[in-house]
Amino acid sequence: MKTLLLCFIFLFASETIFAQKPRARDLGIPFYGTTGIYNAITDVPGIEVGHSTIIRGHGTNKVGEGPVRTGVTAIFPRGKSKKFSPVYANWYSLNGNGEMTGTTWVTESGFLETPIMITNTNSVGVVRDAVLKWFVDTDWYNGAPWWYTYPVVAETYDGFLNDIYGFHVKEKHVKEAIDAASSGPVPEGNVGGGTGMMCLGFKGGIGTASRVVKVKDAPYTVGVLVQSNFGSKHKLTIAGVPVGMELMDTLNYVYNAPPQSTRQDGDGSIIVIVATDAPLLPHQLKRIAQRVPLGVGIVGGRGSNGSGDIFLSFSTANENAFNREQTAVVQTLPNDLLTPLFDATVHAVEEAIVNAMVAAETMEGINGNKAYALPHQKVQDILKKYNKFSSKKGK
Repeated sequence: MKTLLLCFIFLFASETIFAQKPRARDLGIPFYGTTGIYNAITDVPGIEVGHSTIIRGHGTNKVGEGPVRTGVTAIFPRGKSKKFSPVYANWYSLNGNGEMTGTTWVTESGFLETPIMITNTNSVGVVRDAVLKWFVDTDWYNGAPWWYTYPVVAETYDGFLNDIYGFHVKEKHVKEAIDAASSGPVPEGNVGGGTGMMCLGFKGGIGTASRVVKVKDAPYTVGVLVQSNFGSKHKLTIAGVPVGMELMDTLNYVYNAPPQSTRQDGDGSIIVIVATDAPLLPHQLKRIAQRVPLGVGIVGGRGSNGSGDIFLSFSTANENAFNREQTAVVQTLPNDLLTPLFDATVHAVEEAIVNAMVAAETMEGINGNKAYALPHQKVQDILKKYNKFSSKKGK
């Protein structure tokens, strides 16, 4: 009996520890396409994701002390153990009121040589420097006597909830995100770089999704991770339903702070990272990145003037493509076969954004500013009203 009781306690504790927050499909939101095992960017073999989340303090903001609602997210295309192992990559910007460092060399060389880091607007510099130091400390370049690199660090603005001019992201937080990077399920919502973000009138943050498609009977995976901090509430659309319009009088964000914010409706940003194991060359990955705005648009994004909408895509195929001394032999899909990957990108971006909103919880930040969570039950009721509710629960 004692053994059975201990087993029960262990199982209960395990389920509690590893249980994920509800995701969009758990609410009956329908989406197109077949997902991978985790419905996450980590469904692409080798990818690891980690977060460092900084939440402390309440009440009136005191610059340098908080309240703090921010963090760092790290994405390793081939995992930390591979060290220096470049992947073919490219990027695209829908609206450039934002930053993603290192992109000029990604375009020029065709390779992404570093992990991807995502944080808040004012912490790009410290994150970049910390990554360089981590490269030195861990011999990222495998004993090479001379090297240079341009870390890829992206940002969105969390100053509505976070003491952003207090510069609370430090080197230790970058290392925490890197150390936490792993395969498997990816925490979503108020975590990592997405901790203090808002989206389409509600709380936003980190979201992820994936799609598995066949090209000439060969299966390929497309995985997406978003840091979602954009859009106007009245434009929020879920499964083709005008959810934002239906919720216009529900849970409007609260702004209490002096001085008054100059934030305009629709301001914000979204960073989207698209990964695939399909063998694509840099110019084809540019085409993948250019399809991201279609997924953003489906949920209500319009690339507002005050929005930084920047997207990067990479392929983990052709592992030996990077070579400084010898000719590399690589494989690639023909352009005529790319449409399923375009579709997968659009659908995964759409779902990742909604996953971010579903996972996010109501958060109060500086000066009592508050961003409310998407109301799950109300969304379900609205979907039923428009005959879009799905009884099938997915990943």
